[in-house]
Amino acid sequence: MSDSADPGPDRTPTPRGSEHREAGLRALRRFVAGARVATGTALRWLVHAWRRSLQFRVVSTTMLLGLLVVLGLGSYLYSSISDGLEQDRMATAQLETSRLTKTVQDNFDESDRTSSGELDILTQQVIKSAAAPGGDNERYLVFTRSLGNTSDTSVQTVLSGGIGLSSIPDALRQAVRLDPTHQQVTLIGISDPQTGQRVPAVLVGSQVEVPVAGKYDLYVVFPMQREQATLDLITRTFAIGGFALVALVGAIAYVVTRQVVNPVRRAATVAERLSSGRLNERMRARGEDDLARLAKSFNEMADSLQTQIRQLEGLSRVQQRFVSDVSHELRTPLTTIRMAGDLIHDSRRDFDPTVARSAELLHNELDRFEELLGDLLEISRFDAGAAALDVDVIDLRDTVARAVQSAQPLAERWGSTITVTSKGPTQAEMDPRRVERILRNLVVNAVEHGEGRPVEIAIEGNATAVAVAVRDHGVGLRPGEAALVFNRFWRADPARARTTGGTGLGLAISLEDARLHDGWLQAWGEPGQGSCFRLTLPRAYGQPVGESPLPLRPRDAPAPRDRGVADTDRDRASAPTQDLVVQSQVDRRHTPAAPGPPR
Repeated sequence: MSDSADPGPDRTPTPRGSEHREAGLRALRRFVAGARVATGTALRWLVHAWRRSLQFRVVSTTMLLGLLVVLGLGSYLYSSISDGLEQDRMATAQLETSRLTKTVQDNFDESDRTSSGELDILTQQVIKSAAAPGGDNERYLVFTRSLGNTSDTSVQTVLSGGIGLSSIPDALRQAVRLDPTHQQVTLIGISDPQTGQRVPAVLVGSQVEVPVAGKYDLYVVFPMQREQATLDLITRTFAIGGFALVALVGAIAYVVTRQVVNPVRRAATVAERLSSGRLNERMRARGEDDLARLAKSFNEMADSLQTQIRQLEGLSRVQQRFVSDVSHELRTPLTTIRMAGDLIHDSRRDFDPTVARSAELLHNELDRFEELLGDLLEISRFDAGAAALDVDVIDLRDTVARAVQSAQPLAERWGSTITVTSKGPTQAEMDPRRVERILRNLVVNAVEHGEGRPVEIAIEGNATAVAVAVRDHGVGLRPGEAALVFNRFWRADPARARTTGGTGLGLAISLEDARLHDGWLQAWGEPGQGSCFRLTLPRAYGQPVGESPLPLRPRDAPAPRDRGVADTDRDRASAPTQDLVVQSQVDRRHTPAAPGPPR
């Protein structure tokens, strides 16, 4: 019977140590990732609090300055106390060394021993008697042969307290050799024989005369444990007291700034409520201090603004009612005049040429007057908030095709060609009548101001929106005009004739139609580079538009001269100086109807 067993399929077991290492690395990576996330969150919170909270800035700045003052003052006091303790200890050490040196020298002078062995015994006795009592670490002695001693007789080096000869700096030994009549003092660091900790010490060197053996150096080491303990206590006291003082200063700053910031915050809250239309909001005025005067002045300003706003609202309502009433009242006489004008126009061939020409002019002006009256009625419905949408799912390409078809005769008269390109899905929920009116106004506007050059229409969609950009290559817009093109009855050139019979309200109505869809209607233009109008609509009605599928600035347009200006596809874009952008998505509840005619 064979002792071998079937090993089975080949397996390569993973060593247990490798598994532990991999698990440890994974845990470390998770910890590092978590630390990064926590650090980033904390930094973002600090930046947000610093930017948004005046109280946080004042308190943190006060605490930081207080901490700097405490650190500076503590460092100065620590340095002064440390220097004072060192000077006192050095003075005491010199006096003590002078006494010990005299005692050692007297012992040697009184002795009559001359042999090396006898001198060694004498030296041991003298140094032992001069050293500190047993267990006392007040001082340690080192007795060694001087560097310049050439005597043939010598005594052994005597050490006490575990201090070695290597602890004595060579520079100090040289100083003792060169000036033996004076004590030489320095500061060194030694290892405490009892605790093993590194402590500072005062080292004093002097020279004595040993009979027969010549000159020997006596070094006395005075450890500064007590002084170091005192400095450590002072450091702890300073640290605790300093941080307590900084915290107290921060608390005081918090309380003081709270008394100032809270009224300012209440004023900001009241101002926000006033801006949202709650005109009856007021601040509470208490006392007679500066903040109370601020509250009273704020309330007086709010009262004045409320009065003026109500007056303006009343005047606006009167104006809107007047426009609406006049527009409606003009319907009846206009109908009568239209009937008479049509009758005269149909019979113009029976009149002489002058009267026939007058009949044609009357008929054309009646058409224009009727169109203007219709636009005024539409504007009055926007002003009254009576405009509503008839939403349906429509392919924007079909709506663009109808708008282009209606503007084709005008384009042929001007010699302009209209090209349409589309990309991506373009279905969206919209009111086809209003969107077609917007596109028709934009196309007609581009043809009229395109000076016979091509007009390009781009259609594109993304996940949240669809957009149409109408681009012409005409005279363009001067700086500042892109912010005015949607004003009612505004014209870029007041002396220019309305060759196409525009009423001056087309772009204003288009802007309001775009707002009804929660969309954007934006304009860009530069002198000599033409202009571009972009309509962006949400793909689903009521859904916010994150980003327009099309850029407002055409890709073929030259780079802006002002690099600080950038077109944006967001609804919060600003209007730059060179590449002016008009954003149309605003809150209709708080924003009056924005005007906007053709150029």
